[in-house]
Amino acid sequence: MFRTKRSGLVRRLWRSRAPVDGDGEADARTRGPGGCCMGKSSKASKSNCASEAELKSLTYSVLKRIKEKQLEALLQAVESKGGARSPCLLLPSKVFRWPDVRHSSELKRLYCCESYGKVNPELVCCNPHHMSRLCEPESPPPPYSRYPVDFLKPPGEPRTVRISCPCADLVSLHPSDSQALQEERAHWCVVAYWEEKTRVGRLYSVQEPSLDIFYDLPQGNGFCLGQLSSDNKSQLVEKVRSKIGYGIQLTREQDGVWVYNRSCYPIFIKSATLDNPDSRTLLVHKVFPGFSIKAFDYEKAGSLQRPNDHEFSQQPRTGFTVQISFVKGWGQCYTRQFISSCPCWLEVIFNNR
Repeated sequence: MFRTKRSGLVRRLWRSRAPVDGDGEADARTRGPGGCCMGKSSKASKSNCASEAELKSLTYSVLKRIKEKQLEALLQAVESKGGARSPCLLLPSKVFRWPDVRHSSELKRLYCCESYGKVNPELVCCNPHHMSRLCEPESPPPPYSRYPVDFLKPPGEPRTVRISCPCADLVSLHPSDSQALQEERAHWCVVAYWEEKTRVGRLYSVQEPSLDIFYDLPQGNGFCLGQLSSDNKSQLVEKVRSKIGYGIQLTREQDGVWVYNRSCYPIFIKSATLDNPDSRTLLVHKVFPGFSIKAFDYEKAGSLQRPNDHEFSQQPRTGFTVQISFVKGWGQCYTRQFISSCPCWLEVIFNNR
């Protein structure tokens, strides 16, 4: 029997599947961004317990409904682990990246997806890299527990970012008249990349609703950290820098600003609006690969009043700051008490004017 191109694509997709419990391949990497788990959402939990033959039969029954060009796009998304741009895949069934997902309510559509914001459409996008898992920040596991509020920079050390005007450095870097002022009005946030106590590169002004921040992304377009020149020779910085990979996606949506972890390693986030408004201290939240978290809520930020919190008293009136570290966390249970001790991290300064 001659092998068709379609059958070859189906076999490659089957080999790229995410391992499930009991198939002999499951390991800690199932939390990562690779692979996909195929099947209708109502049958997801059953397929996890099914035999290899039953799972294969279910997978093939889904794939045989897909057109050849759609199979190629799905395979591109799966094999690149989301690194290559791939179109939406509109189907009546569901395709998940995680074997343990039991219902679509555990997932969040990414901003780039055609199904984003739509309620009960007849066809939904089944591109596994147009979805992310929803991170629940209410109960972070230890040691990511409460710690004394840390300052962005150690006492006595001058700030590079002028917090009275988040765009001050941008204006000085762009000496033209009127153009710099227009850019200042248009941006909704600026991003600074740090390696330990040193800021690397200029502030990155964000006008588009979605921004990819990465070190190495095959078809990346956005803030490429790998292109920044750094004099840091620390072995730890070099090691963490090499693990940033696809990095994160920062998106401004109707309900706030979301962060999607595209990398293969955890990220750590501290934000005023992720915490209890009555608390005097903040939490550091761990976000696993493939998960999204609402890192900033404009409505909550506008009502926050913490007169006894030194960190908030230092924030500009025009917005708040979210801090994100790659791979390594910080806090009370770490030798790294402050984020300025983390090898590679970001400072995102929001503009709510």
